[in-house]
Amino acid sequence: MAKNEPIIKEFWAFLKVRKRYWLLPIVLMLGMLSALIVFTETSAVAPFIYALF
Repeated sequence: MAKNEPIIKEFWAFLKVRKRYWLLPIVLMLGMLSALIVFTETSAVAPFIYALF
């Protein structure tokens, strides 16, 4: 791959070549969960989110 290619494009190329499309939902869910944790860590909504888990 190119040296300055974004990681998302490189990952998508890997998925296409290796036929590993089942990895995409796993990566998306991990990204969404990590974003939820980061954004609610310092907000006033944090106690309500933690109560769900």
